[in-house]
Amino acid sequence: MTDTKYTKKYFNARRTELESAYNNLKADWQDLADYFLPRSVRFLARSANKQPVKNKKIKDSTPLIAVRNFSSGMMSGATSPATNWFKVKVRNYGQSESYEVKKWCTNVENLFRDIFNSSNLYRVLPAVYKQIGVFGISVLGLINDETSILRCQLLPIGSYRIAKNQKGEVDTICRVFMESAKNLYDRFGEQNVSSEVLNAIHSNRFEEMFEIVHFVEPNKEFMPDSPWAQDKKYVSVYYEYASTEDKFLSKSGFDKFPYAVFESEVNGEDVYPSECPGVNALPDVKQLMSMIIDEGKAVKKMISPTYKGPASLKNKKMIDAPAAFIEEDENGRGLSPIYEVNPRVLEVDSIIEKLKESIKEIFYNDLFAMILNTSERSRTATEVNELKEEKMVLLSPLLQQIHNGLNQIMDWVFDECIQLNILPDPPAEIMGANMDIEFVSTLAQAQKAVKISAMERFTTFTINLAQMLDPAIAKKLNANKIIDDYADYANISPEHLVPTREVEKQKNAQQEAEAQQTQLEQAKSTSEIIKNIAGTDSYGSDLMARLGLT
Repeated sequence: MTDTKYTKKYFNARRTELESAYNNLKADWQDLADYFLPRSVRFLARSANKQPVKNKKIKDSTPLIAVRNFSSGMMSGATSPATNWFKVKVRNYGQSESYEVKKWCTNVENLFRDIFNSSNLYRVLPAVYKQIGVFGISVLGLINDETSILRCQLLPIGSYRIAKNQKGEVDTICRVFMESAKNLYDRFGEQNVSSEVLNAIHSNRFEEMFEIVHFVEPNKEFMPDSPWAQDKKYVSVYYEYASTEDKFLSKSGFDKFPYAVFESEVNGEDVYPSECPGVNALPDVKQLMSMIIDEGKAVKKMISPTYKGPASLKNKKMIDAPAAFIEEDENGRGLSPIYEVNPRVLEVDSIIEKLKESIKEIFYNDLFAMILNTSERSRTATEVNELKEEKMVLLSPLLQQIHNGLNQIMDWVFDECIQLNILPDPPAEIMGANMDIEFVSTLAQAQKAVKISAMERFTTFTINLAQMLDPAIAKKLNANKIIDDYADYANISPEHLVPTREVEKQKNAQQEAEAQQTQLEQAKSTSEIIKNIAGTDSYGSDLMARLGLT
């Protein structure tokens, strides 16, 4: 296939195709942004660096607080930099039997943590969680950095279009953004920028903005053995959208998809997610804003009503002070409110509070505050555990979707470490194996608490049964396996455990020592018996006679 396949005309046509699914969702995204994240969307690239339009739909801060708490809860519960929220494993390999493999996995984990801590990942993840909570999708650009290996760029909602392959995985992204003439000139060079950019540079209009399109999709000209970047698995092109010149700012490629896409629930073959906390909470938010307005009107009519009275009192001034009065007309008539209203404000307040709690619950705020909510002394430990398990079941689908996005970041970092040759040398027994990531954050561990509880109940039941009926029943328990699995579920470092093989060696050595000691004691006991029977001066035939052997 020739290089003429990829032209600006081709990519503009592809962009038009991607607009179809995007336009069907654009109005819904705008609606969500108006009530949850009014300054987080960018449907027009030209709106960059401009004063945001003031939002007039938010009359109460509850949806803003719910989104903030959701983001904070996911950050601290799923990807806190202060905790070990992931573990490295080897796929289809029982590394619980190999201390060397466990040690290698721990070293890789420490390397990944150093990379994440030195990058800006932890600074952008809170915004990722806000986007996935409200819009059900968030896209994170993954860029290799000379100093920190990884640098992340969060794409604003509305600034990109996506497409998926037959597996339902995002493999195409078209991003539209604005860039200054100076940055375009410095990044792509004089030979690649358009004449419009050069004119801006020569006229000292360095900050003049130009609309840029970045397209990444599977490369139809992929050549696995080619050394050129443009022949890699994914093609990547930049070009100026408004330029009449038919050339790219750059044409390159990637061996791995350079974006991590976080998605919530997707309906069938749809391209974009169809359900998320923001979508589910939107009706309650709209009703809340409407009732806040109505309550305000009712209260205003109570404390500042519109008055009626005779025309003769039209120019009389009312004094808003205690004991103030105004003259009556000749017929003894004065001023009185037009509407005699007595709104049931307390009932309205009750409905408003229920709506607020519903919005926060949809964003799992009650789950993230569970430590406070379940600290009541009236609740037993069993009730608290049951409540946690119930809440975790509700969060499980969303947490799994977030883990899918984090896995994409892990895969990208692992490939980058291979390219830079900074991974520790793996043991020979796992050469050529694939790596797996297990998430062991606070929320992930809370899901595993069900397994730990079941294990504790089973071992306690077995030991109690052995004590009551038959001690041999305890032999049914594989103690080493139970301890290894418990440590795995509880995220205990392998350095805190003695390998099973070492335990077996120590056990065998102890059994041999005990057997030798038993033999020595038996030999000594036999010697004493013979000595007592024969007497101190019995030898040879005399001893045999005493034993009746002659």
